[in-house]
Amino acid sequence: MNANLGKLIMLVGVVLVIGGTTIYFLADKIDRWNWLGNLPGDIRIEKENFKLFAPITTSILLTIILNLLITLPDCFKIY
Repeated sequence: MNANLGKLIMLVGVVLVIGGTTIYFLADKIDRWNWLGNLPGDIRIEKENFKLFAPITTSILLTIILNLLITLPDCFKIY
């Protein structure tokens, strides 16, 4: 295994933990997060004994954002 890959995985883990902790503690104070999960295209079915939530549009949006964040540093790489 490549040592750089291990460092990258640890860095991603630390970023996820810090981001998750920040969202967890600041979610009540920030009302801007309410749109996340309520976008057009997110499927929500609630019946008497059944609930289904499929955030399709939110997943696509987050995938695009994460892909941009991952590939953006390569655009500025000097060879």
